[in-house]
Amino acid sequence: MGLKKQIEEQREELQQEIRKTRLPRGAQALGIVEQRLGGTRMRVRCLDGKPRICRVPGRLKRRLWIREGDTVLVEPWELSGNEKGDIVFKYSKAQVQWLKQNGHLKEAEEFESF
Repeated sequence: MGLKKQIEEQREELQQEIRKTRLPRGAQALGIVEQRLGGTRMRVRCLDGKPRICRVPGRLKRRLWIREGDTVLVEPWELSGNEKGDIVFKYSKAQVQWLKQNGHLKEAEEFESF
């Protein structure tokens, strides 16, 4: 009985996580981390077709652990926004699956084919 309850709790947590999935607003773009450059900087291939050097802002530094291949939400800078940006959010595996199912990451699959 205890195992069944744990499984139900895990399912409920997954559903809550999927409901909280953030979508890009305004100038924000989805991206995939290509390479870590050191410190809090990394090279991100954004789905708007522009590679950017992105950083994790100070307020998120200790909360956001990012590796290569992670899907992230990028906020381009106002100045030199085509080359630089901030990583605002990291998507979990369940959220990435949901984004793919709903057609938000179709461009990512096209990029991965190259």
